[in-house]
Amino acid sequence: MAIWKDTSPAPKANDSTRFDFAPPPPAADPAPANTPSSVRAVETPARESVIASDLTIEGKIEGSGHIRIAGKFKGDIKVQGNLGIDQGAKVSGGVSANKVTLAGDLEGNISGAQQVELLSTGVINGDLKAGSLTVAAGSRIRGHVECGWGKDDKPAAKPENGSAA
Repeated sequence: MAIWKDTSPAPKANDSTRFDFAPPPPAADPAPANTPSSVRAVETPARESVIASDLTIEGKIEGSGHIRIAGKFKGDIKVQGNLGIDQGAKVSGGVSANKVTLAGDLEGNISGAQQVELLSTGVINGDLKAGSLTVAAGSRIRGHVECGWGKDDKPAAKPENGSAA
């Protein structure tokens, strides 16, 4: 014998609303209401993908977001984000990222980076072209290095006779 009686109507066979869930509440807007909408955009947290120290991967990485490599990777890396190569990690291939922080070994070229930070355990065996370069004592570089040049900047012409102009 039932103590209560269900008075709600039974769902219909074609009733799709029974599986609908309420959408999540909108994110809080941190800017005042009088701020233009282009300024009030809520920043999404940065994503970081990690290749763990016990992994060895061969292939190609492309995309946006941040990458941290603690294991071994063979192939080119092109990301619109930051790349970190941990101490003990080994990367063989070309690298293009906004910021490259290197504590491990890189066998390949770095191109198009805005900033490269070479930590004391970092090793680069390849050419490097970046907006800025920070080099810690103990790190090693073997290759051609160009830093501080913008997209339209060109190196100063060398005098033909070898004397200062």
